[in-house]
Amino acid sequence: MLNQLKNPLALIGRILIAALFVPAGLQKLTGFAGTVGYAASVGMPLPQVGVAVALVVEIVGGLAFLLGWGTRWVALVLGFFTLVASFFFHNFWGVPPEAAMMQQLLFWKNIAVVGGLLGFAAHGAGDWSVDARKAA
Repeated sequence: MLNQLKNPLALIGRILIAALFVPAGLQKLTGFAGTVGYAASVGMPLPQVGVAVALVVEIVGGLAFLLGWGTRWVALVLGFFTLVASFFFHNFWGVPPEAAMMQQLLFWKNIAVVGGLLGFAAHGAGDWSVDARKAA
């Protein structure tokens, strides 16, 4: 039975993960200046460049992941991006105690997302994807 659910589950997984990245990238695009200011406030070097890279990775990478196009490589890029962003924006070890719990929760949520992305990097997008159509 689980074998029959492989492709629907892979598609649902891609949709849910893309739902994290694409809206975040669009928000950075529409609120670029504010996002740059926030990135600078947490000590990100070259915050304008970092935010520009982030919005491209999130929008283009999120849409490619959603469609299952270059899924294994895109999953690795999104995973690396998420891991790096977690250390800048969710450093629970460096915030006041009253903020630590929320930042720790967000940090470990991101680590779990990286784990899911690594699963897609290892196993691909499934048969309901651009990758599968190109291989056929």
